[in-house]
Amino acid sequence: METLTEQRCFGGMQGTYRHASSETRTPMQFSVFVPGSRSGGAFPVLWYLSGLTCTEENFTVKAGAQRLAAEHGLMLVAPDTSPRGAGIPGENDDYDFGTGAGFYVDATHAPWDLNYRMYSYITRELQEAVVTHFPANAKRQGITGHSMGGHGALTLGLRNPGLYASVSAFAPISAPASCPWGHKALGGYLGADEGQWQDYDATSLLDRGFRHAGEILVDQGESDAFLEDQLRPELLREACGRAGQSLRLRMQPGYDHSYFFIATFIGDHIRFHADRLCG
Repeated sequence: METLTEQRCFGGMQGTYRHASSETRTPMQFSVFVPGSRSGGAFPVLWYLSGLTCTEENFTVKAGAQRLAAEHGLMLVAPDTSPRGAGIPGENDDYDFGTGAGFYVDATHAPWDLNYRMYSYITRELQEAVVTHFPANAKRQGITGHSMGGHGALTLGLRNPGLYASVSAFAPISAPASCPWGHKALGGYLGADEGQWQDYDATSLLDRGFRHAGEILVDQGESDAFLEDQLRPELLREACGRAGQSLRLRMQPGYDHSYFFIATFIGDHIRFHADRLCG
């Protein structure tokens, strides 16, 4: 584990770190905010998964989450969104596939299957690294994310209910098997068999019996340019209704897809997770 940066922040420490990943076979960076001293105890952890083109830095510097996390005693972890420098031909050609667009799946289709294993990287390898090297409470963890990362938060949360005790999302790609971004990513990483896509589609997971024990919080801007074609929150609402899954979907008038939207509502999400993790 290599420390790249560490700065004092709201009485705690904001750092960026790098390690050699066995899942992606590349170096991977991630950021961690550790609140101030808790008399040697471990902190509940909130994971944040970023969207297309992002790194671990976007949320760390733009969302303004550290002050509220410090107040509630929450550790924040923000992974990168994909392997980088894997050497796969074409990996840097498109903003929505390859570098910066790992979609939080374990690829099964060559040549992506050797490196693009973000599902296992987040839920197993980085999970173990964070618990080993930071004062993290492994039994009190939540997950959130934006856009592609919102899709990741929903699917990882539904598939790992024993790991994530709270789940929320900002403008998630709610049904990637039913939108252009998802068709491109899932088809490229998993191949043409759409049956394999269903493990990474929140609406399909709900229809197949996957559940989160508590309420899921989702915020969506009504002025989001990607709302109708790519995000499709109505499909998530319908799937939750069929499944009996508690969902609080808040449509926010005038808000778009940017980090200004996230910064506006991050406080509500921090409090939502703190209520469930810090009690």
